[in-house]
Amino acid sequence: MTRFKKAILFLHRWLGFITGLVVLIVSITGCLFCFQDEIQDAFCSYRKVEIQNKPYVMPSVLKARALKQHPGATVNYLYYFGKDRPAEALVSHPKEGFRYVFMNPYTGVITHTENPAKNFFVIVEFIHLYLLLPPKIGRPLVGISVIIFVAIMITGIILWWPKRKSDRKRSFTIKWNGRWRRVNYDLHNVLGFYATGITIILAITGLSIAFDWVTGGIYKAANLGGNYSAEKVEAKSDSLQKIAAGQPVPDKALIAAQQKSPKAEMFLIYMNDAKSGTVEVTAYATALHFYKSDIYSFDKYSGKLLRTLPHAKKSPGMKLNNMNYDIHVGQILGLTGKIAAFLASLICASLPVTGLIIWLGKRKKTKKSKPRQVVHRRLEKQLAR
Repeated sequence: MTRFKKAILFLHRWLGFITGLVVLIVSITGCLFCFQDEIQDAFCSYRKVEIQNKPYVMPSVLKARALKQHPGATVNYLYYFGKDRPAEALVSHPKEGFRYVFMNPYTGVITHTENPAKNFFVIVEFIHLYLLLPPKIGRPLVGISVIIFVAIMITGIILWWPKRKSDRKRSFTIKWNGRWRRVNYDLHNVLGFYATGITIILAITGLSIAFDWVTGGIYKAANLGGNYSAEKVEAKSDSLQKIAAGQPVPDKALIAAQQKSPKAEMFLIYMNDAKSGTVEVTAYATALHFYKSDIYSFDKYSGKLLRTLPHAKKSPGMKLNNMNYDIHVGQILGLTGKIAAFLASLICASLPVTGLIIWLGKRKKTKKSKPRQVVHRRLEKQLAR
């Protein structure tokens, strides 16, 4: 082995020891989260409603009913997840914390109230993002470990890549009929090679969630350094105005967004409490997908439309950042993409384990070979006499 490859092996091995446990935890939780929507739909009946041929109940009604159930709380976010899905109010209570209040979007009847802190997949998500540590500690710990893991994958490819063409066919397959150590060796190398491309994509999209500088870097790279100032301008309400009488502004905002984005399946309404804050409606093309969306900002006092940013007019960088979550969980490619993300995450979870087994096996061989060397040296000295 050349000095270069010895140095690469040293880095590969010790970086693996440093990040192995974090990679194992993040990868397993990633596997679980890939199909969280499908699993919850199968076990939680409140996530589906019967489609009715009438308009949605207005946001002001949903907000009032959620607050009636939770007096003293605030509601800044309302979701309409789709025609066959419930509406949801995110309730923030000073003592109880956050609650999800699910309602029938056609009647406004509350169908379920959930504490997100006890939702299995929310817990899985927090382990995946922060290892259940405080975000200020867990976020950089996971992020740095992911960066190191990308380096491990690249060094692994360098170490594994066969020199001779005749060896390449053998190197791309697992020898299932070999001894268990050989099978373990192949699982580590061959599966690691096949998963590398998808893993790097998952790592970059994950880092974009963890670090703003990655999000900014993706934005600039996709825009080739171009500046799209219109995307960064924040609309502001005129706080000198009084709230206009008549239909509440959130209701006007939803109706306007539905008219301007008639094919949208999911709507998110954000009501900013700041004096100059706005009522913002994001219309998503597909339910539970966050890629294609149109953004509308309204003055919270008059209901005047202040800003429109349709998907078609977004820059390539903003579009790429919008699809970040859908890429990370694989749903950008539908079921095929989710399966690919699941398998890649599963392989990533196996790599620290199979790598540790390889290292232990080599260490055991080294220990066995040392006594033999000592015996040979003693015999050589005796014969020399």
